[in-house]
Amino acid sequence: MKRGEIRPIVICIFINNDSILVAEGYDAVKKEYYYRPIGGGIEFGESSSSALIREVKEEIKADINELKYLGAVENIFTYNGDTGHEIVMVYDASFVDKSLYKLDYFEGVEDDGTVFKLFWKPLSNFQDEELRLVPEKLLGIIYGM
Repeated sequence: MKRGEIRPIVICIFINNDSILVAEGYDAVKKEYYYRPIGGGIEFGESSSSALIREVKEEIKADINELKYLGAVENIFTYNGDTGHEIVMVYDASFVDKSLYKLDYFEGVEDDGTVFKLFWKPLSNFQDEELRLVPEKLLGIIYGM
């Protein structure tokens, strides 16, 4: 996060039956876990769909297809005590390698080398607020609200 800047990003939910693919994160200030679909920054001159394909390839070494744009959400949030502001383009897509749908979890790697775990989590866990999904308005986009 860069202070005072709005960051354009793209994420993908990868719907799999009644579940979506999310990475687990932790806010040390709030002392709480949250879950967020994978994706990343959109570079200048790059379309959001191209950025998504690139980010998924970089983070989990996977190819995707059948991209479907679902909408956008403005995300103003606090993470580890700092305020962030993003414009989030939201997609669904499919993995070319169908074996990824059968894994309970697998790992990805951020640009800075940080390893993170990805999980298939039922949407009902987020609807029931058992787990926290971010961006906050993402469920509305998933359900077309």
